[in-house]
Amino acid sequence: GTTSRARRRRRPPLAPYLFIAPFLLIFLGFGLYPMAFALQLSFTNWRGAGVLEWVGLDNYVYLLTSEDFWGSLANSGMLWLLVIPGQVILALAVAVALNKARLRNLFIAALVAPFVTPLVAMAQVWIVLFDRDFGAVNLGLRDLGLPAVGWLTDPALAKPTLALLVLWRTTGYAVILLLAGLQSIPSQVYEAARLDGAGAWTQFWQITLPLMMRTVSFYVVIGTLTVFQLFAEPYVVTDGGPFNSTRTAGLYLYDHITNSELGLGSANSFLLVIM
Repeated sequence: GTTSRARRRRRPPLAPYLFIAPFLLIFLGFGLYPMAFALQLSFTNWRGAGVLEWVGLDNYVYLLTSEDFWGSLANSGMLWLLVIPGQVILALAVAVALNKARLRNLFIAALVAPFVTPLVAMAQVWIVLFDRDFGAVNLGLRDLGLPAVGWLTDPALAKPTLALLVLWRTTGYAVILLLAGLQSIPSQVYEAARLDGAGAWTQFWQITLPLMMRTVSFYVVIGTLTVFQLFAEPYVVTDGGPFNSTRTAGLYLYDHITNSELGLGSANSFLLVIM
């Protein structure tokens, strides 16, 4: 009897494993297996049917020597420069201003509205605003006696116009994250600083900014992933044009899918993951 009780004590309980079994099955079927299959595809030439043709590292060599691949990364990198640094500064300033505002929830709702609005709808609004012939912005310029501007047809202006859309759409999310980081700072730290004679500006540089760096770093990572996965905005607004000036890494990856180049597209995906 003592031996059987000891065995029962050593036997692991089944209930926890039964509770997590649905997640594990879904993850294996729709997460791990597709990733493993995509990794296998990245070493093959496959168009969705037939036998997998093993090509080794040819797909990776082709992409790493392709001007289109590096051009798409350069476009995404330029969008990152146009969006993330300025967005972090703007979102931090707004979060500090809202931290003690009376109508904070009202302002937060207004800032988050673009983020929760469907992407395609937001992109269509941008076309209505910045279309060269019928856009509201150019109509306003004509009323002022100024010439129309090709916001979406000029390669020099298309990326800043697209970056403005991303900035407007995602800044509210950044504000919420940074506001949460601000509210996690103990109020006693500021009270001690005020007792020592520190002003508002000194408190910001010596307390707020250092204690917010982890939150800021987290958003920079999230924002970087967002920019380099950018697809819906350039697809709807410019379709990668003009002259591939807004062909982002996400849009270039989509081109492999439309051309049934699934092996090449898988290699492209894993290169983006590594980078």
